[in-house]
Amino acid sequence: MQSNGAGQGQESAELPCLNSAQNGESSSAGGTHSNGLLSNADNGNGVGTSNGSSVGPCSGTSATSTASSSEVGSLKKKKRLSQAEEDVIRLIGQHLHGLGLNQTVDLLMQESGCRLEHPSASKFRNHVMEGEWDKAENDLNELRALMHSPNAIVRMKFLLLQQKYLEYLEDGKVLEALQVLRGELTPLKYNTDRIHVLSGYLMCSHAEDLRAKAEWEGKGTASRSRLLDKLQTYLPPSVMLPPRRLHTLLRQAVELQRDRCLYHNTKLDNNLDSVSLLLDHVCSRKQFPCYTQQILTEHCNEVWFCKFSNDGTKLATGSKDTTVIIWQVDPESHQLKLLRTLEGHAYGVSYLAWSPDDTYLIACGPDDCSELWLWNVQTGELRTKMSQSHEDSLTSVAWNPDGKRFVTGGQRGQFYQCDLDGNLLDSWEGVRVQCLWCLNDGKTVLASDTHQRIRGYNFEDLTDRNIVQEDHPIMSFTVSKNGRLALLNVATQGVHLWDLQDRVLVRKYQGVTQGFYTIHSCFGGHNEDFIASGSEDHKVYIWHRRGELPIAELTGHTRTVNCVSWNPAIPGLMASASDDGTVRIWGPAPFLDSQEADGLNENSSNMDS
Repeated sequence: MQSNGAGQGQESAELPCLNSAQNGESSSAGGTHSNGLLSNADNGNGVGTSNGSSVGPCSGTSATSTASSSEVGSLKKKKRLSQAEEDVIRLIGQHLHGLGLNQTVDLLMQESGCRLEHPSASKFRNHVMEGEWDKAENDLNELRALMHSPNAIVRMKFLLLQQKYLEYLEDGKVLEALQVLRGELTPLKYNTDRIHVLSGYLMCSHAEDLRAKAEWEGKGTASRSRLLDKLQTYLPPSVMLPPRRLHTLLRQAVELQRDRCLYHNTKLDNNLDSVSLLLDHVCSRKQFPCYTQQILTEHCNEVWFCKFSNDGTKLATGSKDTTVIIWQVDPESHQLKLLRTLEGHAYGVSYLAWSPDDTYLIACGPDDCSELWLWNVQTGELRTKMSQSHEDSLTSVAWNPDGKRFVTGGQRGQFYQCDLDGNLLDSWEGVRVQCLWCLNDGKTVLASDTHQRIRGYNFEDLTDRNIVQEDHPIMSFTVSKNGRLALLNVATQGVHLWDLQDRVLVRKYQGVTQGFYTIHSCFGGHNEDFIASGSEDHKVYIWHRRGELPIAELTGHTRTVNCVSWNPAIPGLMASASDDGTVRIWGPAPFLDSQEADGLNENSSNMDS
């Protein structure tokens, strides 16, 4: 993790794992422990046992603890600790010291014969925490010989003097602060830009103003601890361990296990208190939306499209039966019930788009449809019915992030930007549009066309550029929330993931059957870690974004699955629309006995390797 992590083995000869009674180190007054760290006790006395004897016998002290030096020496003869074992002991010692268990740390270091950190580093730590800046600078000269990079001394000195300068300013000692700035910081000839910033703090009228402008905690334990964390990064780990090293390693282990968990679908939490360190992290498939929770049968013909609202409270479905149905999602049970039906789409409904605030819903039809319908979802009223020309084909639509404009187009060579009343604001001629998407910058529109590509169109400066080029027709695509990734359904090829920024094909997902029907896929789950798609083999496929093989194949539909939509607010809820006239709602396994749950496989088949 740290830049100084290399060379730890090289330092082991410099810092042998020795008992403090054997290595000749002496305990300094002021509460220094045998492990080299200073006690947190305020009275300056060494931490004692209940009978008052010293815990960690150092050179020059009588060995009155329960384990004598000879006993420890014989222990070492029995078993010489490996480098890895020494590292573990030091990590545990650092963690215990952070908890204030210094007596325990002394005993651990004494019995193991290890040293937590170099004596010069311990002295340096104490002087920094006490704000004894001149002594801390002298300590740096002792540490210079132990460092891989002599240049690091200048950086460390700069950090020390910066803290010294800020503390003088907070105490109102402006002349002393000015002397540090001119006589100590400036001669270092390091980070002159920062020195100019620091000089501006001389104008601060009071301590609160200084802390606000410098984004600094102020004089005290908090800021000095943060300073020490920065200083430690310049020291080899054999001299002084990086801050909270054991905690860092444990957090990395938990993150790696989560990354490798196929079904991890909960919010990322880096707090170790939220997980058990006693067991490997694993998410059960039963928590994943692999099981049919509900079958919606109110449509009376093929269902071509489905889409959850941005807040996850509603689902809109469009069908060949000329209706759009709005469904309400129960926040507790996650069951859906029919809210209202929007009728009159003579050609059928093949595409739907929610406005950013979910107030409006736009419905488009198949290739021969020249009309676009804009509904007010809350009232069920038709706000706009737009048709520029009977020769048009309006099959796709996308909302501008401002919610006041949208773009629409089709395969007959037209591409419009309109307002909420259907008034034409801009047009782009000669573009045969298959699918559209507005990026978060509010000015760039992505359009897949009949040339097997996705191009970016800028309505402000009227420029366009190639972004994605495929070898087969792009039937549909969708973009991740951060605008970085695009998920394409490509004719005869299946589902492809592209990086729009680097303009590279990231991954091809396997398993799905994709001919020349328009099938819509989606991102889903917390952090959009998953990808789901319909298929012509009547299944819903789910992949982890980083893996090409499906982690689940959901069965139940009896004809082509045209569209899937993952609820953006409820990561365990997904909908699929099919030519069989139904919409299936997928969720976690119902609450059953473990034996019954293990046997529940009628709606899904496990594709785990």
